[in-house]
Amino acid sequence: MSVAGAVARLEQLAESGPVARLSAAFAAGGHELALVGGPVRDAFLDRPVTDLDFATDAGPDRILALVKPISDVQWDVGRDFGTIAARIAGQTVEITTYRADSYDGETRKPVVAFGTNLEDDLVRRDFTVNAMALRLPERVLVDPWGGLDHLLERRLTTPGAPEVSFGDDPLRMLRAARFTSQLGFTVDDDTVRAMTELAPRIEIVSVERIADELRKLLLTSDPVAGIRLLVQTGIAQLVLPEVPALRLEIDEHAHHKDVYEHSLTVLSQAIELERSEKPDLVLRIAALLHDIGKPATRRIESGGVVTFHHHDVVGAKLAAKRLRALRFDNDTIAAVSKLIELHLRFFGYTDGAWTDSAVRRYVRDAGDLLDRLHVLTRADVTTRNRKKADRLSFAYDDLEERIAAIAEAEGIAAVRPDLDGDEIMRILDLGPGREVGEAYRFLLELRLDEGPLGPEEAESRLRAWWASRA
Repeated sequence: MSVAGAVARLEQLAESGPVARLSAAFAAGGHELALVGGPVRDAFLDRPVTDLDFATDAGPDRILALVKPISDVQWDVGRDFGTIAARIAGQTVEITTYRADSYDGETRKPVVAFGTNLEDDLVRRDFTVNAMALRLPERVLVDPWGGLDHLLERRLTTPGAPEVSFGDDPLRMLRAARFTSQLGFTVDDDTVRAMTELAPRIEIVSVERIADELRKLLLTSDPVAGIRLLVQTGIAQLVLPEVPALRLEIDEHAHHKDVYEHSLTVLSQAIELERSEKPDLVLRIAALLHDIGKPATRRIESGGVVTFHHHDVVGAKLAAKRLRALRFDNDTIAAVSKLIELHLRFFGYTDGAWTDSAVRRYVRDAGDLLDRLHVLTRADVTTRNRKKADRLSFAYDDLEERIAAIAEAEGIAAVRPDLDGDEIMRILDLGPGREVGEAYRFLLELRLDEGPLGPEEAESRLRAWWASRA
């Protein structure tokens, strides 16, 4: 991190269209204005500045009056909290009146109180690295809590006592985990102790806000660091208890792979293998949770062998239940649970050669999740035995090559019978109903077993099947 480079970036930012216009408008109106929080931090970290947040001594009505002449559109949905948003020179900005909120200690909702100076506003912020500001138009850095030093040290801590900060807003404990992963920082010992002591306070935060922070954490470049912090402090036990439950006790006579560490490794490897341009939330959740069925299915067999029979099916159900509790959308829940249910399917491929029919069924069952299943299956190989790892990798290479070859020959990307529902009804002289569905499934099984038959052969088989039913 170059301080000189950061100063140059801040200078450039201050001269940009939206910032310069706002700065001039508030100065002419006799009000203070400062760029605050993330934009200042990211300038020092040489990260892209995507959000422009400002603080001012002007009230919301006055803010709105000042931005209207220089903006294309304004939003006052945050007026009660002192926030006005606007689009200036093609960029969205948010300007908020200085705040001096207090909390009732029972809920996350603050008693909104407007402040009178920038320093008091900054002490409300979550971490010292986010409690820096650039006064405009003077371009003076305001850093009352040592945020710049902490940036240089890559250390995360709160302005003032962490017990007070987290007591006021427990969601900040989840943000600490996210910033650990997002920025690569280390949370200082006092802050970790406060997170551990105040972990139960997270239960007053709404499920939606908790889920949003978990999403942001999982979409960082290294979510493992933040997950470890949540498990260490006991917060994960309250928001995602299936993850710490993976730390199975290892019986001295029944050694097995550390499921918790294995799951974190699978997550990291899945991220490295991602085939999408953007971070894939569905894949990452599935990678983290793919073995959560193991604690419930763990058995010690004769000879001290540890087994987890059907943990794929149990895990899929547990994942769906947890994601529903966190109010994830139905598509995400269905995709994650399906991936977990299918994640062991490939390992039968190494036991004996699959028929073309088995390959078609693998593709059919995965559907549009096939690429993600490829990644998850490859990421699930964490053995230190190089020969075993190579054998599994070569086997999966072979499976993918077979899928590609059959797809090219047969078009199995979307496996369908040779005859559709309308044709089935015409041939068998049926109306819509259960029997059409049964006929469709019969033809689909033929398609999976034998590949494309062609319309004539499919019709002959269908008539023979129908006659045998009669």
